[in-house]
Order: sequence, then structure tokens, then C-alpha cells
Amino acid sequence: MAKLPTNYAWLERMTGRPRMIDEALKLYGTREFAGPANNPVIMSWAAELGGDVARDYRADSIPWCGLGMAICAKRAGKDLPASPLWALSWAKWGVAVPAPMLGDVVTFRRDGGGHVGLYVAEDSTALHVLGFNQGDQVSIVRMARTRLYAARRPVYQSQPKTVLPYRLAAAGQFSTNEA
Repeated sequence: MAKLPTNYAWLERMTGRPRMIDEALKLYGTREFAGPANNPVIMSWAAELGGDVARDYRADSIPWCGLGMAICAKRAGKDLPASPLWALSWAKWGVAVPAPMLGDVVTFRRDGGGHVGLYVAEDSTALHVLGFNQGDQVSIVRMARTRLYAARRPVYQSQPKTVLPYRLAAAGQFSTNEA
């Protein structure tokens, strides 16, 4: 895992995190390759998931937020939604929640489709999202609250005590590159 920015270092020290957060943090910093080459790590996720995903996902230039979410869910022992490559498929996964907390899946609308990631924190105007294909890498970005489409909680046998809302100071620009 690449080093997290200072304002998110508390995530590294936290024990008892939701497993999907653990799995996503292991992949933090993974980048899409520029040009026609593909990052073999990203391509291996499609192969690991198999089936339609392995058949349909052919290049890291294809939006890969749903692919990243699917590999985290699988590795955390969670079921996948139908068509997990489509970000907005995750808007029907798990259990609907009125407000997201640590480890919840959050989906957003964007021009041309959607985006999916994991809630890590919030500020007065944004959700802080650990996700895939954010600036062509696994990163944490601020997403405008107004773009939130759905918040869904994984089904837990025993919900981690860390599944809570976390407030941070608003700092930095809103994400505009999730495709």
C-alpha cells in the first residue's frame, strides 16, 4: 500500500476497520497505465473475478471503479451485484442507509454514467471517498454531496464498531475525474 495523505493517516492506525476498507487500502496508489499498455495488477482483478467480468473487462482504459469495488467485495467475502462493472449497479447492493458511514458503498452520478467508492469521512460539503479510477488511480477524493446517488451498507454478521461517520475539515478540490 502506498502512503496515505496526512489527513487520512488515522485510517492506517485504526483497528477493526470494515474488511472492504482493508481490502481497498491494500490497493491504494495502484495506477492505470497511460497509452495502450495495461497495468497487469488491474487486469488481474478481472481475471480473479472471472465469468462475465473477465470476458468484458479488456483494458485499464475502460472505467474501473466497479471492477475495483468488486475485487474488494469478493476478497472481503461479500456477494457481488449483477453487472458489478457498472457503478450504478452498486446502488442496489447491500442495505440502503440514510447517511453513509465508514465502509459503506456510495454511488454518484456523473456525465456519461456513475461512480462507486467507499465512504471514509465527510465534511460540510463533501464525502471523502476511497475509490478506484479516481484520477486514474486508487485514491481518496472529495466528492460533492450533491452528486450522491445512493449509500449502501454491506451485510454484516457482526458490524464493526468503527462503522461510524467521521468528520474532517474541508480541504482540497472536488473530484472531477472518475472516468
